[in-house]
Amino acid sequence: MTIHLAGDSTVAPTDHGETSGHAEIPLLGWGDELAAFTDDVVRNHAIGGATTASFRAEGRWDGVLAELRPGDTVVLGFGHNDQKEPAELAAEGGYTDRLARFVAEARANGARPVLTTSVERRLFDDDGALRWSHGPYPAAVRALGHELDVPVVDLTVFTRWLYTWLGEAASATLFPHGAAAEAGLPVDDALGRDNTHFTTAGARAVARYVGEALAALDGVHDAEAPLGAWVMQP
Repeated sequence: MTIHLAGDSTVAPTDHGETSGHAEIPLLGWGDELAAFTDDVVRNHAIGGATTASFRAEGRWDGVLAELRPGDTVVLGFGHNDQKEPAELAAEGGYTDRLARFVAEARANGARPVLTTSVERRLFDDDGALRWSHGPYPAAVRALGHELDVPVVDLTVFTRWLYTWLGEAASATLFPHGAAAEAGLPVDDALGRDNTHFTTAGARAVARYVGEALAALDGVHDAEAPLGAWVMQP
């Protein structure tokens, strides 16, 4: 089976350090690291700047459909850029409509669609609280998953937990500016403001969660014997 990824820069392949100017500090989406956490083949079709509209208009969705085989999985990860076009791609309007069409077409080709909510932006306020940056978009994905009986991997919830669990300072190292600062490398203003795109550590953390979620959906470990009887009780 092949896992096909369709989405924006938070899913897309690495830029090999071109954005940061340091080869050792790449900017990449979680999809670039997913192959390390699954036995399935991963095809990453995601690209920076994509919306649910542009991904189809540029022919990228047609490319996904051309590669689909019965039994494949299509993971859909949009929203970061859709919210910048509220007139055409409102959460409960064009965005949801286009996701629903992706779902229908994936199913028509014998594939299993999986929806993801957007990874959170790492934006802490002056009181140290993590802001909510996606408005109604994650809720729209959850509602669509319920309506169409499509699995939803909630990356908004996971990344919010991850950043707050690590804390404001430590979570910075999941992003290129934090990794560069930790390595004593210069950080320009644009890179310093980027709390959306991951470096390898951030991408691997999210990819590991996605890999575990997909394995659970596939029932990969369901047949293993439970170990409760062998665990020492207090």
